[in-house]
Amino acid sequence: MGAGHEAFELVKEELIRELKTEARFYRHARTGAELLSLSNEDENKVFGVAFRTPPEDSTGVAHILEHAVLCGSRKYPVKEPFVELLKGSLKTFLNAFTYPDKTCYPVASQHVQDFYNLVDVYLDAVFHPRLTPFVLRQEGWRLEADGPESPFKYKGVVFSEMKGSYSSPDSLLAEYSQHSLFPDVTYGLDSGGDPREIPRLTFEKFQDFHRKHYHPSNARFFFYGDDDPALRFGILNEYLKDFDRLEVDTSIPLQPPFGAPRRVVRSFQGGNGEEKAAKGMITVNWLLPEPTRVELNMALHCLEYILLGTPASPLRKALIESGLGEDLAGAGVESELRQMYFGTGLKGVDLSDAQRIEAFIMDTLESLMRQGIDSQMVEAAFNSIEFRLRENNTGSFPRGLALMLRSLTTWLYGGDPLALLAFEKPLEAVKDRAARGPFFEKLIEERLLNNPHRTTVVLEPDPELRKREEEREREELEKLRAAMTDGEVERILEDARKLKELQDAPDPPEALATIPVLKLADLDRENKSIPLELSQHEETPLFYHDLFTNGILYLDVGLDLHTLPQEHLPYASLLGRAFVEMGTHAQDYVSLSNRIGSKTGGIHPTGVTSSVKDAKEGAVWLFLRCKAMEERAEDLLEILKDVLLSVKLDNRERFRQMVLEEKARYERSLTPGGHQVVNLRLGAHFSEADWAAERMKGVSYLFFLRDLIRRMDEDWAAVLAVLEDMRRRLVTRGAMLLNVTVDRSAWKILEPAVASFLEALPRGTPQRASWSPEASLGNEGLILPSQVSFVGKGINLYDLGYRFHGSIMVVTRFLRNGWLWDRIRVQGGAYGAFCFFDRFSGILSFLSYRDPDISNTLEVFDGTSRYLESLDWNDLSVLHKNIIGAIGEIDAYRLPDAKGYIAMLRYLTGNTEDLRQRMREEVLGTGPEHFREVASALEHFREAALVKVMGAREAIEEFTFRRGGALEQVELL
Repeated sequence: MGAGHEAFELVKEELIRELKTEARFYRHARTGAELLSLSNEDENKVFGVAFRTPPEDSTGVAHILEHAVLCGSRKYPVKEPFVELLKGSLKTFLNAFTYPDKTCYPVASQHVQDFYNLVDVYLDAVFHPRLTPFVLRQEGWRLEADGPESPFKYKGVVFSEMKGSYSSPDSLLAEYSQHSLFPDVTYGLDSGGDPREIPRLTFEKFQDFHRKHYHPSNARFFFYGDDDPALRFGILNEYLKDFDRLEVDTSIPLQPPFGAPRRVVRSFQGGNGEEKAAKGMITVNWLLPEPTRVELNMALHCLEYILLGTPASPLRKALIESGLGEDLAGAGVESELRQMYFGTGLKGVDLSDAQRIEAFIMDTLESLMRQGIDSQMVEAAFNSIEFRLRENNTGSFPRGLALMLRSLTTWLYGGDPLALLAFEKPLEAVKDRAARGPFFEKLIEERLLNNPHRTTVVLEPDPELRKREEEREREELEKLRAAMTDGEVERILEDARKLKELQDAPDPPEALATIPVLKLADLDRENKSIPLELSQHEETPLFYHDLFTNGILYLDVGLDLHTLPQEHLPYASLLGRAFVEMGTHAQDYVSLSNRIGSKTGGIHPTGVTSSVKDAKEGAVWLFLRCKAMEERAEDLLEILKDVLLSVKLDNRERFRQMVLEEKARYERSLTPGGHQVVNLRLGAHFSEADWAAERMKGVSYLFFLRDLIRRMDEDWAAVLAVLEDMRRRLVTRGAMLLNVTVDRSAWKILEPAVASFLEALPRGTPQRASWSPEASLGNEGLILPSQVSFVGKGINLYDLGYRFHGSIMVVTRFLRNGWLWDRIRVQGGAYGAFCFFDRFSGILSFLSYRDPDISNTLEVFDGTSRYLESLDWNDLSVLHKNIIGAIGEIDAYRLPDAKGYIAMLRYLTGNTEDLRQRMREEVLGTGPEHFREVASALEHFREAALVKVMGAREAIEEFTFRRGGALEQVELL
């Protein structure tokens, strides 16, 4: 064993066969700190430390502290070690999370030395941060004014973040639903911070919270992956040896049960004051037992899938078909707190129907309890959940991190951290109980129908809420100022000046040198290739990737949208959903959904739009992404044949439900994803692919959906004709491709079945359509009710004479994690700022997220060229860090299905292995001269680039008044 092992006591060890993982659970003798050590062959190594941090108020202290501890520490005395790691690490994950009762600090990397570097910086950050009043002012909240006579305003990163959160109806509904069930314990507070309460947080309370909660006696450490488990002890003990045991009471009491259901009515920023019946939201919520009851935990997740998991799920189906709302709402089963809860409801409801919806949910559950649940639905639920657990496919999210968070759902409350990782035993127990009788029906009766701890939460749109909040804040600030002496006002202004000086001052070279970084020599010079074999089955291209997939077939069916007239493009995602959500001529959509759930790991439609190298025409595809166990491959292919050849498109009511869901989901995504909305709108001006993307999933798509609802009522036959025409054009061998990822031995067996599937499809190669993207508005202000804005400015660099060089990947990272971070997030108080470059289209875009100051942000964007020109390159260490970070992006960790998918996309876009290798070499060879080249290309950015801003009308109009120049206003909500 490694050094430090003797300081830990082994509490439990177990081989988790279903994860091929050796698990050992330890306790540190001196401090009581706990360690869960998982060892396996996953090269994507994960470390995390979690503290139980239940807040006592809604000032957001836990959330602000999560930001603050990453702003310099004893061993790493730079302003933001976190940002330095962002710049120069091969990390596959680097972030922190605040939950209602815990704060987690996870990192991940495939490179072992890089991994240990990340671990050490994070450990020093959490145990020895440099917490100062200025850190609180930067990350939490502060008072600022433009001058001695100017009004005060609040700023701060978390303050802006939470203003954005409170502008999102979905976020509010989730928060209020949780609060309603837990009025007497910490879960009735907002751990993220209520913007009205954040300015109540004092530095003394801020310090005390860290002193109490960030101690090894309250820490839970997690390691996962293929690093040497013996070394983990020494890494931890280097920090733990400085501490003695501390009695830390962070216990969370159980919520006392209600004697009767309760009702809560709250408001959100919405409606325009002109609607006769503005749309609201409603959830019905039940408090459930503790997540440490592992079998019940598993059973409740199975019940959630049965009731809500698919369009065919009986409660979801009943709610959508009721016509009482536009889309589902609610958390489903929430199992990450001291007590679980279940919530469901509807968005886009007429508020006069609130009581009717509540009664409808109860009546539907009563009917299911009495009449029973379809056995096919139960079988589909068990198969889907077991497939998901065995596959453990977390996408770009590290598998180890998903396991850490799962372990904490029992571990944090004194339960066995391995209880939910080893899933086979509890799942089999639930299956066994379900086979012996009406198990899920009894669960509905006991945990929902006969459970008086129930709340109904109604969220009402209030068109005046944002104005009232702004007025309340303005009056509060005026009272604050009126109560201050001239000296106190001057002290506020002086603190703001001092903070800006600290933010502007560069870190000393000796401080920066403390941050552990790799050397350029540590980086691989060659890209990692993904196997790809391309063949032609008659008219259809077939991409094959020989990769180990642990017995799973991954199959992507691509439909080339360039065979459609451009006016059909907005229908694409609806058609994709229709294939799997509307049934076939032989099966209704309920039976089809259960068949998919019982036989496969899922069929998921997704759109792809990308510019193509040296081509005006983009790659624009609709994919059905499918997966199944190898032995169920023929079942999957039969399902695919049925949905493609005999999808039943003429069910107007079912299609209408899908359109309403799409509209509601898009409207609710505007605030959480504002920067993406703005970026799509920008890109539409510069390339065909981005224009198509905006038509298919941007603001234009929202307007299309609203109009489509009207047209379905007025002329359904015309809408149906479009759908049928699309299916006829797309489902032919010449308009399709197949992408297969599975190992060679399985492919030899499965290839004849795939060939038979293709032979069953119609012959023919439709003519590719020539699109003429319409010119859209120029500088725009996208209007929606929000306390914060989203700012974008973009241009096509190739139109300015720039020619692609891999170094621009380094330059954009440098800007994102330096210039934009410092000026827009740290100083400007926005939650985020981004810089993206598309090397095939030439589009460079700058974006901000949850931004309180449109003018400042655009000034920063416009100053980029001047900033790049002014850089002093006497010390190349900053450059080298950003080169390392850019290589980390190129070498992003991917699971087998993602590898096969991206290899196919690279082929479709002309992104050859030679091009990628050249780009890597150019990244590694980046020098100061390449920064000057980008600066030169951006010389006329201020005047020539396009501006898109999304936010409140008043904020946009104030900006145009102050800055001059008009933004064409587009009303979104």
